[in-house]
Amino acid sequence: MSARAMQVIVPVYRALPALQRLVEGLRRTLGAGERVLFCDDASPEPEVSAYLQSLPGTLPFEARVLRRERNLGFVGNVNAAFAETGADDVVLLNSDTLPGQGWLERLRACFAADARIATATPWSNNAEICSLPHLCRPAPLPDDPDRWARACLDACRDEYLDLPTGVGFCMAIRRTCLDRIGAFDAETFGRGYGEENDFCLRAEGHGWRNVLCADAFVGHEGGASFSLEGLAPGGGNLMRLLNRYPDYNRRVAEFIMADPIKPLRLRVVERYAALAAGQPDATGLQGQLFQ
Repeated sequence: MSARAMQVIVPVYRALPALQRLVEGLRRTLGAGERVLFCDDASPEPEVSAYLQSLPGTLPFEARVLRRERNLGFVGNVNAAFAETGADDVVLLNSDTLPGQGWLERLRACFAADARIATATPWSNNAEICSLPHLCRPAPLPDDPDRWARACLDACRDEYLDLPTGVGFCMAIRRTCLDRIGAFDAETFGRGYGEENDFCLRAEGHGWRNVLCADAFVGHEGGASFSLEGLAPGGGNLMRLLNRYPDYNRRVAEFIMADPIKPLRLRVVERYAALAAGQPDATGLQGQLFQ
Protein backbone atom coordinates (compact mmCIF):
# COMPACT_ATOMS: atom_id res chain seq x y z
CA MET A 1 0.00 0.00 0.00
CA SER A 2 1.49 3.36 -1.02
CA ALA A 3 1.89 6.22 1.45
CA ARG A 4 -0.75 8.95 1.34
CA ALA A 5 -0.25 12.67 1.81
CA MET A 6 -0.02 13.58 5.49
CA GLN A 7 -0.29 17.08 6.94
CA VAL A 8 0.81 18.12 10.41
CA ILE A 9 -1.64 20.13 12.54
CA VAL A 10 -0.16 22.15 15.42
CA PRO A 11 -2.83 23.67 17.68
CA VAL A 12 -1.37 26.76 19.35
CA TYR A 13 -2.49 28.58 22.48
CA ARG A 14 0.03 30.85 24.20
CA ALA A 15 3.19 29.00 25.44
CA LEU A 16 5.57 30.83 23.08
CA PRO A 17 8.85 29.27 24.35
CA ALA A 18 7.50 25.75 23.81
CA LEU A 19 6.23 26.72 20.37
CA GLN A 20 9.60 28.16 19.38
CA ARG A 21 11.33 24.97 20.53
CA LEU A 22 8.91 22.89 18.47
CA VAL A 23 9.45 24.98 15.35
CA GLU A 24 13.20 24.48 15.63
CA GLY A 25 12.56 20.75 15.99
CA LEU A 26 10.39 20.77 12.88
CA ARG A 27 13.05 22.77 11.04
CA ARG A 28 15.53 20.04 11.93
CA THR A 29 13.34 17.06 11.03
CA LEU A 30 11.12 18.09 8.09
CA GLY A 31 12.08 18.98 4.55
CA ALA A 32 10.65 20.20 1.28
CA GLY A 33 7.26 18.76 0.43
CA GLU A 34 6.06 18.47 4.02
CA ARG A 35 3.20 20.68 5.18
CA VAL A 36 2.47 22.05 8.64
CA LEU A 37 -0.65 23.99 9.64
CA PHE A 38 -0.27 26.16 12.75
CA CYS A 39 -3.69 27.02 14.24
CA ASP A 40 -3.54 29.86 16.75
CA ASP A 41 -6.58 29.66 19.00
CA ALA A 42 -6.74 33.43 19.59
CA SER A 43 -3.72 33.56 21.90
CA PRO A 44 -3.93 36.87 23.82
CA GLU A 45 -0.20 37.64 23.57
CA PRO A 46 0.61 39.58 20.38
CA GLU A 47 4.10 38.09 20.34
CA VAL A 48 2.63 34.62 19.68
CA SER A 49 0.76 35.87 16.63
CA ALA A 50 3.75 37.89 15.43
CA TYR A 51 6.04 34.87 15.74
CA LEU A 52 3.66 32.62 13.83
CA GLN A 53 3.16 35.17 11.07
CA SER A 54 6.94 35.35 10.63
CA LEU A 55 7.23 31.63 9.82
CA PRO A 56 5.86 31.15 6.27
CA GLY A 57 8.68 31.23 3.74
CA THR A 58 11.43 30.86 6.35
CA LEU A 59 11.29 27.10 6.90
CA PRO A 60 12.38 24.12 4.77
CA PHE A 61 8.78 22.88 4.70
CA GLU A 62 5.51 24.60 3.80
CA ALA A 63 4.08 26.40 6.83
CA ARG A 64 0.54 27.76 6.91
CA VAL A 65 -0.72 29.91 9.78
CA LEU A 66 -4.37 30.43 10.71
CA ARG A 67 -5.55 32.56 13.61
CA ARG A 68 -9.02 32.04 15.06
CA GLU A 69 -11.14 35.16 15.45
CA ARG A 70 -12.18 33.91 18.88
CA ASN A 71 -10.97 31.20 21.20
CA LEU A 72 -12.58 27.88 20.24
CA GLY A 73 -10.89 25.70 22.83
CA PHE A 74 -8.66 22.79 21.91
CA VAL A 75 -11.37 20.54 20.48
CA GLY A 76 -12.99 23.28 18.42
CA ASN A 77 -9.62 24.45 17.12
CA VAL A 78 -8.62 20.94 16.08
CA ASN A 79 -11.96 20.14 14.47
CA ALA A 80 -11.66 23.30 12.38
CA ALA A 81 -8.15 22.22 11.37
CA PHE A 82 -9.45 18.82 10.27
CA ALA A 83 -11.71 20.65 7.82
CA GLU A 84 -8.85 22.90 6.69
CA THR A 85 -6.52 20.08 5.63
CA GLY A 86 -8.49 18.72 2.69
CA ALA A 87 -8.46 14.98 2.07
CA ASP A 88 -5.03 14.32 3.60
CA ASP A 89 -4.22 12.13 6.54
CA VAL A 90 -3.17 14.30 9.47
CA VAL A 91 -0.89 14.25 12.48
CA LEU A 92 -2.14 16.12 15.51
CA LEU A 93 1.03 17.48 17.14
CA ASN A 94 0.98 19.41 20.42
CA SER A 95 2.96 22.64 20.57
CA ASP A 96 4.96 21.38 23.58
CA THR A 97 6.53 18.47 21.70
CA LEU A 98 10.04 17.94 20.33
CA PRO A 99 10.23 15.47 17.43
CA GLY A 100 13.09 13.12 16.70
CA GLN A 101 14.50 12.50 13.23
CA GLY A 102 12.29 10.53 10.87
CA TRP A 103 9.15 10.85 12.97
CA LEU A 104 6.77 11.83 10.17
CA GLU A 105 8.28 9.37 7.70
CA ARG A 106 7.76 6.54 10.19
CA LEU A 107 4.14 7.53 10.91
CA ARG A 108 3.46 7.65 7.19
CA ALA A 109 5.03 4.19 6.75
CA CYS A 110 2.89 2.90 9.60
CA PHE A 111 -0.30 3.96 7.82
CA ALA A 112 0.95 2.47 4.56
CA ALA A 113 1.53 -0.88 6.26
CA ASP A 114 -2.12 -1.54 7.14
CA ALA A 115 -5.20 0.27 5.84
CA ARG A 116 -7.06 -0.71 9.02
CA ILE A 117 -4.88 1.56 11.18
CA ALA A 118 -6.92 4.60 12.22
CA THR A 119 -4.45 6.20 14.64
CA ALA A 120 -0.74 5.82 15.31
CA THR A 121 1.12 7.16 18.35
CA PRO A 122 4.93 7.22 18.63
CA TRP A 123 7.01 6.57 21.71
CA SER A 124 7.75 9.55 23.96
CA ASN A 125 9.26 10.45 27.30
CA ASN A 126 5.81 11.55 28.52
CA ALA A 127 2.96 9.70 26.81
CA GLU A 128 1.24 7.48 29.37
CA ILE A 129 1.15 3.94 27.91
CA CYS A 130 3.60 4.96 25.15
CA SER A 131 6.24 6.31 27.53
CA LEU A 132 9.94 5.55 27.60
CA PRO A 133 11.90 4.35 29.47
CA HIS A 134 9.06 3.27 31.80
CA LEU A 135 5.39 2.54 31.19
CA CYS A 136 3.10 5.32 32.45
CA ARG A 137 5.93 7.16 34.17
CA PRO A 138 6.77 10.59 32.71
CA ALA A 139 10.44 11.44 32.24
CA PRO A 140 12.04 14.83 31.54
CA LEU A 141 11.95 16.16 28.00
CA PRO A 142 15.16 14.75 26.48
CA ASP A 143 17.82 16.98 25.01
CA ASP A 144 18.66 14.21 22.52
CA PRO A 145 15.39 13.26 20.77
CA ASP A 146 17.30 12.20 17.67
CA ARG A 147 19.19 9.57 19.66
CA TRP A 148 15.94 8.21 21.03
CA ALA A 149 14.54 8.21 17.50
CA ARG A 150 17.56 6.26 16.27
CA ALA A 151 17.14 3.75 19.08
CA CYS A 152 13.46 3.26 18.24
CA LEU A 153 14.20 2.75 14.56
CA ASP A 154 17.10 0.37 15.18
CA ALA A 155 15.18 -1.70 17.72
CA CYS A 156 11.64 -1.70 16.31
CA ARG A 157 11.63 -0.92 12.60
CA ASP A 158 8.16 -1.48 11.07
CA GLU A 159 6.64 -2.77 14.32
CA TYR A 160 3.12 -1.59 15.16
CA LEU A 161 1.33 -2.93 18.24
CA ASP A 162 -2.32 -2.46 19.10
CA LEU A 163 -3.23 -0.04 21.89
CA PRO A 164 -6.48 0.43 23.82
CA THR A 165 -6.28 4.12 22.86
CA GLY A 166 -3.97 6.53 21.11
CA VAL A 167 -2.28 9.35 23.02
CA GLY A 168 -3.09 12.83 21.80
CA PHE A 169 0.28 14.58 22.22
CA CYS A 170 1.22 13.27 18.76
CA MET A 171 -1.35 11.16 16.99
CA ALA A 172 -1.60 10.37 13.30
CA ILE A 173 -5.20 10.09 12.12
CA ARG A 174 -6.30 8.44 8.89
CA ARG A 175 -8.61 10.66 6.85
CA THR A 176 -10.76 7.74 5.72
CA CYS A 177 -11.56 6.96 9.34
CA LEU A 178 -12.08 10.62 10.19
CA ASP A 179 -14.57 10.97 7.35
CA ARG A 180 -16.39 7.81 8.36
CA ILE A 181 -16.79 8.29 12.12
CA GLY A 182 -16.63 12.07 12.39
CA ALA A 183 -14.31 14.51 14.14
CA PHE A 184 -13.75 14.98 17.87
CA ASP A 185 -16.94 15.23 19.96
CA ALA A 186 -16.93 18.88 20.98
CA GLU A 187 -20.47 18.71 22.36
CA THR A 188 -19.50 16.08 24.93
CA PHE A 189 -15.88 16.95 25.69
CA GLY A 190 -16.04 20.73 25.44
CA ARG A 191 -12.67 22.45 25.52
CA GLY A 192 -10.61 19.29 25.89
CA TYR A 193 -9.48 16.06 27.60
CA GLY A 194 -10.90 12.70 26.66
CA GLU A 195 -11.79 13.60 23.09
CA GLU A 196 -8.94 11.60 21.54
CA ASN A 197 -9.80 8.55 23.67
CA ASP A 198 -13.41 8.77 22.53
CA PHE A 199 -12.28 9.08 18.91
CA CYS A 200 -10.04 6.01 19.21
CA LEU A 201 -12.78 3.95 20.83
CA ARG A 202 -15.28 4.98 18.16
CA ALA A 203 -12.74 3.99 15.52
CA GLU A 204 -12.18 0.61 17.16
CA GLY A 205 -15.94 0.08 17.27
CA HIS A 206 -15.97 0.47 13.49
CA GLY A 207 -13.23 -2.12 13.00
CA TRP A 208 -10.16 0.14 12.92
CA ARG A 209 -6.89 -0.23 14.84
CA ASN A 210 -5.12 2.17 17.19
CA VAL A 211 -1.41 1.35 17.28
CA LEU A 212 1.93 2.24 18.76
CA CYS A 213 4.30 3.26 15.97
CA ALA A 214 7.26 1.68 17.71
CA ASP A 215 9.96 2.95 15.35
CA ALA A 216 9.25 6.67 15.95
CA PHE A 217 9.92 9.04 18.86
CA VAL A 218 8.52 12.47 19.72
CA GLY A 219 9.45 14.19 22.98
CA HIS A 220 6.69 15.78 25.05
CA GLU A 221 6.92 18.35 27.82
CA GLY A 222 3.28 18.05 28.87
CA GLY A 223 0.66 20.60 29.84
CA ALA A 224 2.27 23.71 28.39
CA SER A 225 -0.84 25.17 26.77
CA PHE A 226 -3.60 23.35 28.67
CA SER A 227 -2.30 24.67 32.00
CA LEU A 228 -2.34 28.19 30.60
CA GLU A 229 -5.96 27.70 29.56
CA GLY A 230 -6.88 26.52 33.05
CA LEU A 231 -7.78 22.98 32.01
CA ALA A 232 -6.96 19.89 34.03
CA PRO A 233 -6.93 16.21 33.08
CA GLY A 234 -9.82 13.97 33.99
CA GLY A 235 -12.62 15.53 36.00
CA GLY A 236 -16.02 15.72 34.37
CA ASN A 237 -14.73 14.61 30.99
CA LEU A 238 -13.40 11.38 32.43
CA MET A 239 -16.84 10.61 33.82
CA ARG A 240 -18.39 11.41 30.44
CA LEU A 241 -15.94 9.03 28.78
CA LEU A 242 -16.72 6.28 31.29
CA ASN A 243 -20.46 6.78 30.89
CA ARG A 244 -20.02 6.12 27.19
CA TYR A 245 -17.46 3.30 27.59
CA PRO A 246 -17.96 1.68 31.02
CA ASP A 247 -15.17 -0.84 30.43
CA TYR A 248 -12.55 1.75 29.41
CA ASN A 249 -10.67 1.88 32.73
CA ARG A 250 -10.68 -1.91 32.99
CA ARG A 251 -9.29 -2.32 29.48
CA VAL A 252 -6.52 0.20 30.05
CA ALA A 253 -5.67 -1.39 33.41
CA GLU A 254 -5.50 -4.83 31.80
CA PHE A 255 -3.21 -3.45 29.11
CA ILE A 256 -0.92 -1.93 31.72
CA MET A 257 -0.83 -5.14 33.76
CA ALA A 258 -0.14 -7.33 30.72
CA ASP A 259 2.27 -4.76 29.25
CA PRO A 260 2.44 -6.33 25.78
CA ILE A 261 4.78 -3.60 24.54
CA LYS A 262 7.38 -4.28 27.26
CA PRO A 263 9.67 -6.34 24.98
CA LEU A 264 9.81 -3.47 22.49
CA ARG A 265 10.37 -0.91 25.22
CA LEU A 266 13.28 -2.91 26.63
CA ARG A 267 14.83 -3.25 23.19
CA VAL A 268 14.62 0.50 22.65
CA VAL A 269 16.10 1.22 26.07
CA GLU A 270 18.96 -1.21 25.47
CA ARG A 271 19.71 0.30 22.09
CA TYR A 272 19.52 3.84 23.46
CA ALA A 273 21.93 2.95 26.25
CA ALA A 274 24.40 1.64 23.68
CA LEU A 275 24.09 4.79 21.57
CA ALA A 276 24.39 7.06 24.61
CA ALA A 277 27.37 5.31 26.19
CA GLY A 278 29.87 7.92 27.29
CA GLN A 279 27.66 10.85 26.25
CA PRO A 280 26.53 13.68 28.58
CA ASP A 281 23.26 13.10 30.46
CA ALA A 282 21.90 16.62 30.93
CA THR A 283 18.32 15.54 31.65
CA GLY A 284 19.17 12.60 33.91
CA LEU A 285 17.12 10.34 31.65
CA GLN A 286 19.93 7.86 31.08
CA GLY A 287 20.05 7.26 34.82
CA GLN A 288 16.43 6.08 34.75
CA LEU A 289 16.92 3.48 32.05
CA PHE A 290 17.27 0.37 34.16
CA GLN A 291 15.55 1.46 37.36
